[in-house]
Amino acid sequence: MTTSGTTPGTTTPGTTTSGTTTSGTTTSGTTSTRAGAPAPPTTSEPGGDAAHAAGEVARAGLGVRDVVVRYPASRRGAAPTTAVDGVSLDVARGEVLALLGPSGCGKSSLLRAVAGLEPLAGGDLTWDGGSVVDVPVHRRDFGLMFQDGQLFTHRDVAGNIAYGLAGRPRGQVAARVEHLLELVGLPGAGGRAVATLSGGERQRVALARALAPAPRLLLLDEPLSALDRSLRERLALDLRTALLATGTTALFVTHDQDEAFVVADRVAVMASGRLLQLGTPADLWRAPADEQVARFLGYEAFVVAGEAPAALRDAVRAPADATLALPPGALVGPVASAGDATLTGMVLAVRTRRGSPTLHVAVPGIGEVTVATPAVGVLDLPAAGDEVRLHVVREAVVVLGR
Repeated sequence: MTTSGTTPGTTTPGTTTSGTTTSGTTTSGTTSTRAGAPAPPTTSEPGGDAAHAAGEVARAGLGVRDVVVRYPASRRGAAPTTAVDGVSLDVARGEVLALLGPSGCGKSSLLRAVAGLEPLAGGDLTWDGGSVVDVPVHRRDFGLMFQDGQLFTHRDVAGNIAYGLAGRPRGQVAARVEHLLELVGLPGAGGRAVATLSGGERQRVALARALAPAPRLLLLDEPLSALDRSLRERLALDLRTALLATGTTALFVTHDQDEAFVVADRVAVMASGRLLQLGTPADLWRAPADEQVARFLGYEAFVVAGEAPAALRDAVRAPADATLALPPGALVGPVASAGDATLTGMVLAVRTRRGSPTLHVAVPGIGEVTVATPAVGVLDLPAAGDEVRLHVVREAVVVLGR
């Protein structure tokens, strides 16, 4: 397995490159929890679930226990940098788990530690209950895919996908390659040269190559981040479909909340090397653990309930010292009726994305928020500087724990 800076084709015998796995592969017959398989334990508590607290070992799939990763000091006299600080989580067989967080939060360092590319300063990594800390990289049977794909330019598409299938019967390899090309949306592209592929096509080929040997765990490090947004959104859906279709267990690193929510069964939010919250996308959005998690997920405004405008306070009953968190769309406008049940704000800008307009509005006592618009014509929208009345969508506002 090579790091992101390694040139494809320069690995030592038995090791893997991005998108390929080591010898001794296994075929997973599991399906994702979204496809009806038993759901793994989830939690909304920072740091992990009850099993972690009890120190239990993951019996099926990946177990991460109190993992610490440190990097040596960059200069003499400086302290080492702790990139991962006591993280514990499980990835069940057939599950896709996303590590979500800003740049520098430790998510890629944790993924590299699971791959065996970074030594542990503490903790343990297990597969099906057995420690893999002392297992060499090329014996772990983990696949790895990076954001740049790292395709072999001297091989055609089929040759890239077949790279991890060396030693298998030719007919079996050809059938596997064609199946994966169909799966990633590139049927019949096996004879194409890598140089003729677009960025999105390259990542599709890299994904097919990663899936080809059926690794028992696939590690994906920001595989879509180099693509433009619309292409990322399409490929995120296709990535999810491919992982489901192959029953692949995967650990997926991203800084994009939307991407994580589309691809993963569960999401682990990280910051400063620590695990802040772990849960399903729906659970995280409905109940972020604290303001830090809510801000990263995209919540825009935070108001102490006792200091909130009357209309917001009346719509969302909460203790006076609780914090009300408002995501985009928690306020709707413009509305025609006035009175105590509405808020008033000034339009700062009108924005349209894919034909759907939203208003950027400054609301006294709340701040600047993204307001959803009812089904009105473009000509009926207010302009910047206009005053608008807004309605609170009670179900969208979250009361954060005190």
